[in-house]
Amino acid sequence: MVRFVSQAASVAWMYAVGYFAQTTTSSTSTRSAASSCPTVLDPRYGRPVVGSGWTAQVIANGLTRPRGIMFDQAGALLIVNQASGIVYMTFNDYGGTCLTVNSSKTLIDNDDLNHSLEMSSDGRTLYASTSDSVYAWQYDAAGGTVNGENVTLITNMSNTDHVSRTLLLSRKANDTLLVSRGSSENMDFEAQQISSGHSQIKAFNLSSVPADRPYDYPSEGLLLGWGLRNSVGVAEHPVTGGIYSVENSADQIQRDGTDIHEDDPGEEMNFHGFLNGSTDYHGANYGYPDCFALWGTDIPSVGSLQVGDQFALNPDTTLNDTTCAESYIAPRLTFQAHTAPLDIKFTPDGGTAYVSFHGSWNRDDPVGYSLASVSFADGEPVDPPTSTTAAVEILSNGDLTECPGSCFRPVGIALDGQGRVFMSSDATGEIYVLQRGEMTATGGGDGSSSSSASGTLVTSSTPTTSPNVAPRSTRSRIGAAALVWTFLAVALSIVGGAFLVAA
Repeated sequence: MVRFVSQAASVAWMYAVGYFAQTTTSSTSTRSAASSCPTVLDPRYGRPVVGSGWTAQVIANGLTRPRGIMFDQAGALLIVNQASGIVYMTFNDYGGTCLTVNSSKTLIDNDDLNHSLEMSSDGRTLYASTSDSVYAWQYDAAGGTVNGENVTLITNMSNTDHVSRTLLLSRKANDTLLVSRGSSENMDFEAQQISSGHSQIKAFNLSSVPADRPYDYPSEGLLLGWGLRNSVGVAEHPVTGGIYSVENSADQIQRDGTDIHEDDPGEEMNFHGFLNGSTDYHGANYGYPDCFALWGTDIPSVGSLQVGDQFALNPDTTLNDTTCAESYIAPRLTFQAHTAPLDIKFTPDGGTAYVSFHGSWNRDDPVGYSLASVSFADGEPVDPPTSTTAAVEILSNGDLTECPGSCFRPVGIALDGQGRVFMSSDATGEIYVLQRGEMTATGGGDGSSSSSASGTLVTSSTPTTSPNVAPRSTRSRIGAAALVWTFLAVALSIVGGAFLVAA
């Protein structure tokens, strides 16, 4: 295995494994993958860049375009293999980011399942979607099996272009399933009609599904929001119950005949109110296809518009920037245009939302291709709606000029009970795991892959503090000698820079 570490980090690492002081670790502590992990897989396209204080590792590969992922109550990872079905996977867990696949099997063989899955709170019902319908199966976590035939709960959602149907089962409003449906094309003017069912998020009461038929998506269900071009990621804040979505906005747009598509419109994080409280936002229109969120401010007639404000493409007397501001709901946050957010998941305390950015396809300089964190407080983002720095990358590709062809592309996110973050990459068929923890190494950035047969572990050399830090090792005191060595390590790092450690 080959790891890049700074000299300061290397000394800290040697302390961690006992070179300079006796240490003790609990049975659940994070292990050093360099010395303990029996198998470390190489990322398909070289080492990624990890954020400060994070460790990342590929733990599974060879999948077929993995999209949505989630854990069952027994700790198995369920994975939607696009155009294949659902995979059931278990791991040998050696602590930290050291996991190896223990078993893998096809749970549901259905090549129409394409993106999303969800689980009931009791762990006994599994939900998944095709472009047209939502299905339910009886699920046995102990055996990793589904029992009986699937039941169709919701249907009549088929359209072209955006075909994922994201599912979210509320933990605050019992038996309430949210379903997101995107537009049928880049500029879908049918979405201007509520009756079309296009570009909407709806909520359905699973305790009152009609006895003789499924729900009809266009005409039934509670309308949470419309004018939402393609809100692939949907999440419920675990403390307040607030509903948030992340939206993929339009491509190739012009304003007053001027091409502005490189930096506009921005991608969006939208707020949809509560299922367990105020209904003020229910049924609100978020603008598409009439109004869009501003990211790049170099557009014709920008006036006083700021990042996050909505604007019209061809302002006139009936539809203009003022109309957009007064008649539609602006996003709570706006992200770089074309980064393509596909999932959002909260930490249990609601202090962080993780967002996967699949990456651009129609921009001269690629953007996205990363997993990021967004800070929350009191149930809403810490940053204001005008922020351009709310999303902080924690895993990204080292060389975006190689994207999309030779890059991982984040899709699904799942968190386990230890606070570890699992992420699927459909383009590479991989599952990553990330964890905040001890400073051990510095990774990535040159787009190259380790040549070691034992694989690549990538970690950041800069520790951070967070209320969401995963469990760490319990270590003995190292005394004054540690301070001396730490001082020496810092001095060496300044003088000598980085060096290579091979194991």
